[in-house]
Amino acid sequence: MGARRDHRVVDIAAQAGLSRATVDRVLHGRDGVRPETVAQVARAVDELERQREQVLLSGRTLILDLVMQTPERFAVASRGALEAELRSLRPAVLRARSHLAEHSDPAAAAAVLDTLTRKGSHGVILKAPDHPLVVDAVARLAERGVPTVTFVTDVPASRRVAYLGMDNLAAGATAAYLVTQWAGRSGSVLLTVSHSSFRGEEERALGFRRTLAELAPRRRVHVVNDTDGLDASILIAVRGALALRPSINAVYSVGGGNVATLRAFDEVGMAPKVYVAHDLDGDNRTLLRTRRISAVLHHDLKADMRRACRALLQARGVLPGKPAGVPSQVQVVTPYNEPASLYGDEQV
Repeated sequence: MGARRDHRVVDIAAQAGLSRATVDRVLHGRDGVRPETVAQVARAVDELERQREQVLLSGRTLILDLVMQTPERFAVASRGALEAELRSLRPAVLRARSHLAEHSDPAAAAAVLDTLTRKGSHGVILKAPDHPLVVDAVARLAERGVPTVTFVTDVPASRRVAYLGMDNLAAGATAAYLVTQWAGRSGSVLLTVSHSSFRGEEERALGFRRTLAELAPRRRVHVVNDTDGLDASILIAVRGALALRPSINAVYSVGGGNVATLRAFDEVGMAPKVYVAHDLDGDNRTLLRTRRISAVLHHDLKADMRRACRALLQARGVLPGKPAGVPSQVQVVTPYNEPASLYGDEQV
């Protein structure tokens, strides 16, 4: 925590959601402090370092919380996009805190949301399962004046002020079109979904199935589900799918885990004719550049985060207008049109 002297205790305390006295005890190495609290202060200092330009601005600071249940590769890309966009919202002074977890767990998501009011949150960007526990937690935030926008996957019955992300039904339909054009109308398709509780993934799968039934009614779909998009779990699931369905010659990866999926194909000496994935995270960029996947359905994370921040500021009355969700454009990225300038390799 060598950078701690560069930041005021009051800034570290606000970033960590702790009292100044607690932060002071951690920084001076006093006894009686739990290891989790020390780690919390260290994370806060790391966030302040990444957002140093925002910390140095004067004026009232608004703190936004990014709460995501998603594989680390996408969480890191999303966090980087958010932190890169904070400066574009000036004259508002914004800082961000991140609460990232890899497993789908509605109770855990609700528990995190319930801590944010006492930590001084001014708004929440949320990627979590569509579940009554999450719906209720968002309602409790709203009752305390903390607005929430859902990101990438929606929780439509909640009191969120807007949904920001791609049109997931259209994305699934686009994937079905690409599979049909590139791999023909026969054979089976492997459809991988990280978890059935994510509304966005459910909509992508629905759009895919509907359009595939129109374009290639003879094609069969084999679904791999509830792996959380993690390599270890998806490898086992895809191995089982390939053993049952040797006719699989195409993949639509809704929820990630593409390195593991392709490893399972390699183990049996097979290669899909077409492989359509989502999101330009680090793994997918490498797979796209090496021609292991055919196309990535991409949306501009920076633009989505910018709109999410604006919606939260509108909900708080800092900016004029009412918050509204505008679907992102679905971009089909191949090895020949990768939009490298959108992020920079260091963020993904």
